[in-house]
Amino acid sequence: MKSVHFIPLIAERKGWGSCLCSIVPATALLSIVYLLGFSNVETENRETWGLADILQSSNVGNCKNQCKPPGTAPLPEGIIENTSNLEMRPLWGFPEKENTSTSLFAVAVGIKQKDLVDKMVKMFLSSDFVVMLFHYDGIVDEWKHFEWCDKVIHVSARNQTKWWFAKRFLHPDIVSEYSYIFLWDEDLGVEHFHPKVYVSIIEHEGLEISQPALDRSKSEVHHQITARESKSIVHRTAFKPGANGRHCDAHSKGPPCTGWIEMMAPVFSRAAWRCVWYMIQNDLIHAWGIDMQVGYCAQGDRTKNIGIVDAEYVVHHNRPTLGGMGAKNRSTAGGRRLDKGDRIKGIVVNDAYILRHYVKAKKKKKPRRPHDPRVEVRRQSYVELYFFRQRWEKAVKNDKCWVDPYH
Repeated sequence: MKSVHFIPLIAERKGWGSCLCSIVPATALLSIVYLLGFSNVETENRETWGLADILQSSNVGNCKNQCKPPGTAPLPEGIIENTSNLEMRPLWGFPEKENTSTSLFAVAVGIKQKDLVDKMVKMFLSSDFVVMLFHYDGIVDEWKHFEWCDKVIHVSARNQTKWWFAKRFLHPDIVSEYSYIFLWDEDLGVEHFHPKVYVSIIEHEGLEISQPALDRSKSEVHHQITARESKSIVHRTAFKPGANGRHCDAHSKGPPCTGWIEMMAPVFSRAAWRCVWYMIQNDLIHAWGIDMQVGYCAQGDRTKNIGIVDAEYVVHHNRPTLGGMGAKNRSTAGGRRLDKGDRIKGIVVNDAYILRHYVKAKKKKKPRRPHDPRVEVRRQSYVELYFFRQRWEKAVKNDKCWVDPYH
């Protein structure tokens, strides 16, 4: 019978002891490694969390610095449309070709001047302009027989001026896609005018504000600077003799000798129009006085950036238009004649103003001739000129941060 061999107990204990002796150092070593590793991980985590906090804080800062338009805070930035345009869209489908118009032609019109307007609209449409008609007589349907009627934008409001329309419908964000804004009167002849050539000239000359020259022989010229110079492409200064500072020469620095245009056919660059739009007063719809201050919107030196284009010129027919259809909304507050002591936006009408700019109401007499609303329109224009000048002077006085570049 095969004997069974037992491992002595002492030997067994000795074996476990040696095993324990080898395990303890290993365990201690593992513990140290674990503790060191945990410490490093904790440090790394702290560093990572710290970096995350910095990034989060930076992200919040960047979000706060986003220049979003007022009222758009609840919207993601990519969905916000800051600007618009005047392109007409089909009710279904998409346009056959994308709009390539880079300039806008806007004009206040009445049906009595349809012959002149027809020529202007055809010319500007053929030159790839967007065309917008402001109907101051409220008549729109009678334009439907013109083949271009559905290709232009019509806005109608009775007895309103082009400046009233422009302030309300040509906001800079609406017309920001257009390089130039032509804002014309309707009584202009365009037989010698080519829109694309005109734009190429003002781009080359760096004109931010301009107008076509007036044909001397066929136009009613109110200011010498607007008269055409036959041997010139562009002129920026008028030359005329005079005394007591009324002369104009090469040393002249401001209106009416240089740095301004008349407002019958102005052309504004995108940047200049944004400035001019803010200067148009809501209640002064004839905009008298703006012409003398428009140089502040010339995006630099007004003697260089404002000019008259001689190579492309028009005829000013000076037809009686606005005011000839029995205007209901005639001059001043409440439709009555201004009187001494009246206030408009804090400006008081005084004796000097009435004597200089307004005709006092006379006792009722049988009129010698029919009432002419155009006379009232002109009177109102002088009223507005007075108020605009007063507001300008007040604004200059109150704005301590504004610096006049021309004084």
